Amino acid sequence: MNYSKTLIAVVAALAIGGCISLPAGPPGPQGATGNTGATGYTGATGNTGATGYTGATGNTGATGYTGATGNTGATGYTGATGDTGATGNTGAKGNTGARGNPNGDTVVIVPAR
Repeated sequence: MNYSKTLIAVVAALAIGGCISLPAGPPGPQGATGNTGATGYTGATGNTGATGYTGATGNTGATGYTGATGNTGATGYTGATGDTGATGNTGAKGNTGARGNPNGDTVVIVPAR
């Protein structure tokens, strides 16, 4: 029971001491600056937009008409056939050449003066 009386006395002293206040002392020094918080996450990339539609193909132009075919020109006349020339005379008959030397020696002919 000794401890319970001591405990009651301590609790009563603390309760009464809390009511009595002393004048405030000088302010303490400035506290250190806190650490910078972690960088937040980058947001997710957005989805790519849908591809646009291809434009309609234009119509093909009308085909032009073919021009008229021209007339064929007149056929020319065939010219007159020329006369055949006169037939030439037959030339004179040549003489037979001299007979060669049968022994194979060279023959020198000296003209007369």
